[in-house]
Amino acid sequence: MVPGTSIAKGRLLVATPVLDDPNFARTVVYIVEHHDDGALGLVLNRPSYEQLDDPLDRWVDVQSSPPRVFSGGPVEPDALIALARTKQPAVPPDPTTDADEDDEDTYLAPLSGTIASADLAADPALVAGSIDGLRVFRGYAGWSPGQLEMEIGTGSWLVVDSVESDIFTDEPDELWRVVLRRQPGRLGWLAEAPDDLSWN
Repeated sequence: MVPGTSIAKGRLLVATPVLDDPNFARTVVYIVEHHDDGALGLVLNRPSYEQLDDPLDRWVDVQSSPPRVFSGGPVEPDALIALARTKQPAVPPDPTTDADEDDEDTYLAPLSGTIASADLAADPALVAGSIDGLRVFRGYAGWSPGQLEMEIGTGSWLVVDSVESDIFTDEPDELWRVVLRRQPGRLGWLAEAPDDLSWN
């Protein structure tokens, strides 16, 4: 774990070179939830060849490049989850007021800063004016209570801060190296680690 950081919603998990699980080798995972029941995240750098089909193809116009469905992780591969970048920091709806079913805030659940979870069942026209990026993921990464902490303790993951461009990068294949290169000191050196550590 990078000094000064902790596992928290909105941060990144970066797989270290020693993590050879094919589901997570060289991945960057955005933490969506972390609590006593475990953790949930989305792999940011595994674009697939899948495109959105009817009726979700209505969202294509607001998808970030590349306009593909990303492989979010091995858990619940039939589930589709969308992250959106809002033009203003998203604010949780006020539970004391009646929500208008056409209110864009109803369909955007704040996660961190301007990053929100978008409801793909909504009409995209209701939120298009308030977002400037959207990424759709199939499946997610999940950890039971204490599992992620154990994996971090064994050196499989680094926990680092995210920037918005990590989620919506148009070069996801480079994201692992990009995130590592901006880390201080020796952590930045990991970006140049070969795919096969025996080459060192």
